Amino acid sequence: MSRTKTAKRRIVTFDNGQRRRKSDLLATEEPLEIQLSAGAETRTVAITMRTPGNDYELAAGFLHNEGIIHGKHDLLQMTYCVGAERHLQEYNSLDVRLSGEKLPELSQLERHFFTNSACGICGATMLDDLRRRNLPVLPTGPQVAPKVITGLPQVLQDEQHIFERTGGLHAAALFDAAGNLLALREDVGRHNALDKLIGWALMNGQLPFHDKIILVSGRASYELLQKCLVAGAPIFCAVSAPSSLAVEVAAAFGITLVGFLRGVRFNVYTGAERIGE
Repeated sequence: MSRTKTAKRRIVTFDNGQRRRKSDLLATEEPLEIQLSAGAETRTVAITMRTPGNDYELAAGFLHNEGIIHGKHDLLQMTYCVGAERHLQEYNSLDVRLSGEKLPELSQLERHFFTNSACGICGATMLDDLRRRNLPVLPTGPQVAPKVITGLPQVLQDEQHIFERTGGLHAAALFDAAGNLLALREDVGRHNALDKLIGWALMNGQLPFHDKIILVSGRASYELLQKCLVAGAPIFCAVSAPSSLAVEVAAAFGITLVGFLRGVRFNVYTGAERIGE
C-alpha cells in the first residue's frame, strides 16, 4: 500500500477534438481499518476510505466525535498493525489501544452501517441520540463580521496544496474569529478531513473550538454538523448547500450555519445573531 497522498497516471485527453496523452496526478484513496483494543479485547469499529496521512489524527477525531473517547488521556497508544504479509498490510490497519481495562459501549457506531442520507424517523432518531449525549452548550459568541466570512474560502483555496495538484480532495479548516487560519486538513472524504482536523486539536489540547470557525470545501451534511457540535464550534461554514438534517442539527443545538459561501455572498440558515452587520 502506498503512503503517498498523490499518484501519477497516464491518461488520454481531448481538447477541441484533438487527442493526446499526458500524465495526471490523482488524489490517493486507500482503506484504513480502525481497531479498538482495551485489556484483552480487540474489535474493528470502522473501515474508511481515506487519503493516507494524518491517520492518527483521523482515528482520534473519529473516536472523539462518536463519543468513544473524551480526551487524549483515553488513548494509551496507536500503532499500525503489521502481519506476516508486510507489504500488503502495512499502514492499512491501525490499532488504537485505550487506557481502560475493557472496551466501552460501542452501539453508537451501528449507524455507520446504513446510509448517511438519513431522513424521517431515522433523522429524528439521530437528533435524539445527540441530545442524549449531554454535550456542552455552545457559547453565544463570537461576533464575526461578514467580510471575515467572505474572506475564508480564498484562504482555504490558497492552502489546499494537494487539491491544487489533483483537483480531487475535500478540505476542513479551522479559523479564529478574525479569519486567521489555525489548521487545515485534506482528504478524499469530507468526513475524514474534519475528523483529521478535530483529531489534531484533541491531540494538541486545542478542544473545544468555542471561539472558532469551521469551514469545509463541500456541502454541509448531518455528519459534519454532528462533528462540529461535538468539537464545540459555534460557527460552521460550507461553500455549497446544507442538507435539511444539517439545518435541523444546527437549529436544535445553536450552531450558526452558513452555506453557499461564494464570493461576497452567503446564506445564513441558523444562528444569524453571530454574524455582525
